Amino acid sequence: MTRPYTEQDLFGIFYSDLVWRMKELSDLKSAIRAADSVSSHVLSRALIVMGYAHWEGYVRTCARRYFEHLTLRRKTFLDYERQIYINRFLGRLDALYQSRSSIQDRCALINDILDGKVLRFTCIDQDLIDTKSNLNVGAIKDICIICGVESKLFEDNKTFIDLLLLKRRNAIAHGEQEFIPAVDIDDFVEKVLFIMRAFRDLLENKVCMKAYAA
Repeated sequence: MTRPYTEQDLFGIFYSDLVWRMKELSDLKSAIRAADSVSSHVLSRALIVMGYAHWEGYVRTCARRYFEHLTLRRKTFLDYERQIYINRFLGRLDALYQSRSSIQDRCALINDILDGKVLRFTCIDQDLIDTKSNLNVGAIKDICIICGVESKLFEDNKTFIDLLLLKRRNAIAHGEQEFIPAVDIDDFVEKVLFIMRAFRDLLENKVCMKAYAA
């Protein structure tokens, strides 16, 4: 697997991962057009599921590879924006809250926070990039916070993400008769690709501008 040592490595990974997803959606769209009325109805249901899967998968891939790129730079937390350091403790904070931890454990966490900035950033807690198999606007907003990018575009597209994409996918997963009308198939695919590209662009712009730096 290619590792994103350089900016161009990272952008190449983003591009190649998007290309195969685009081709799969395009091939499915072509199959729907070529099918008879019964088969096209079934395939349109598959398109909803596939569209959501690529949305979730691409966001997760881009976020993880972005943080991998930063860890490969072998810099300390002092060299990065505050959010990257905050991310280091979010999981521990949640665990302490859930376990009703002791004073000793809480003091240990605070000491680690106070002393840890000189350490090198070596990994991201993968649980923070959690799509929860339910990548709605709330979940993508959380991932944007973790990545230190704006989420407004996704909030502006809440109707599509939460209702036309995710709610339809969930309906199919629960055995309901949900499908996309033939006249809406092109628009559906374009909007899926639009939000996927939008997330990629946010990370690419951040890397180009080196906005992750302190």
